[in-house]
Amino acid sequence: MNYVDSIYSYLNANSTKAFILLKDGKIVLEKYFGSFTQDSLWYWASAGKSLTALTVGIAQQEGLLNIDDSTSSYLGSGWTVAPAAKEKLISIRDQLSMTSGLNDTIGDPHCTIDTCLKYLADAGTRWAYHNGPYTLLDGVISNATGMSLNNYINQKIKIPTGMTGLFVPSGFNNVFYSKARSMARFGLLILNKGKWDNTPILSDTSYFSQMTHSSQNLNPSYGYLWWLNGQSSFMAPGLQFNFPGWLNPSAPQDLLMALGKNGQMVNVVPSKNLVYIRMGNNPDNSDVPIFFNDTIWQKLNLLMCQPNSLSAESAKSTIEIYPNPAHNLFFITFSSEANEVRIEDLMGRTKYQSAVNSSLPQRMSISTLNWIPGIYVIRIRIQNRWLHQKIHIQ
Repeated sequence: MNYVDSIYSYLNANSTKAFILLKDGKIVLEKYFGSFTQDSLWYWASAGKSLTALTVGIAQQEGLLNIDDSTSSYLGSGWTVAPAAKEKLISIRDQLSMTSGLNDTIGDPHCTIDTCLKYLADAGTRWAYHNGPYTLLDGVISNATGMSLNNYINQKIKIPTGMTGLFVPSGFNNVFYSKARSMARFGLLILNKGKWDNTPILSDTSYFSQMTHSSQNLNPSYGYLWWLNGQSSFMAPGLQFNFPGWLNPSAPQDLLMALGKNGQMVNVVPSKNLVYIRMGNNPDNSDVPIFFNDTIWQKLNLLMCQPNSLSAESAKSTIEIYPNPAHNLFFITFSSEANEVRIEDLMGRTKYQSAVNSSLPQRMSISTLNWIPGIYVIRIRIQNRWLHQKIHIQ
């Protein structure tokens, strides 16, 4: 019970409102914090992107659209201010995989007005976490199906699964709201590969596989609006840099993630027949809660019958980083065989990199004199996996 209390204590300390863990289709843990209850509504933020991806797949299996079609076929020409030939290159698949090539570095990246959507690179040649082109999938779905997005989801997903919830306009965005258990139902639907009991919701197995595997080579940790663990590298929102290693090194390799701002999360692990969801307020100021999710996995590993042999919990007993926060100097102590250490700022720029001598035990001292104060990411390679921890330099 202490491990459960530890998870709940951590979640509560990090502004969580709801947490549900399901194993083999059954609720194992369910906890609501503060005044939040089972009947409270909360937003999914960008975790709702993954619901949109499923909806696109259903529309394609019904022959109402094809993801290789040009987006202009559904939104009309001139939905961007890109040259006509470049705009025509953008397909629904590019919207799903975040490879539209439209410029996310100027103005409001959420903006869906044509004058906000400017050409930067040919579709398919640049990955960027760009909300504007994604949000316009709502119009693609509506124009393809002849129904509003909410009505189509209600008919094709909510009624057969018992989910509740609604997409609500918020500025340029369209944000899904639901109860926590509806978010968990969505996780179970994905765990069961698009089936609910014996009812096929998404029966197109080819699309489902594409959605839940690398959609392009630029960011292998991104499918169709789903984040993927266990890949060689990942990119983060707002950055044009590939970080080496798994997105969540403490989690199973086959973890699928719907992740949203302020820590809205759906985690699906087919190999363990497991789903968990988290709703709440901001735990770490990131657009996508990568580090927060990994820490939850560190604690969940203690509950698992066969925890990951290289989970971050086990790493804590073999790697120490101190002091933290640090000023001018800190130390890393190893009692397990590491291969490499890298330290990067939050823009992905390398501040320190070194191979590690295999002789044990070992202590490294790292000077941070003249470093800009802030949060840095320490990445440590042990065998073929990267672990990462944060350090605050004062």
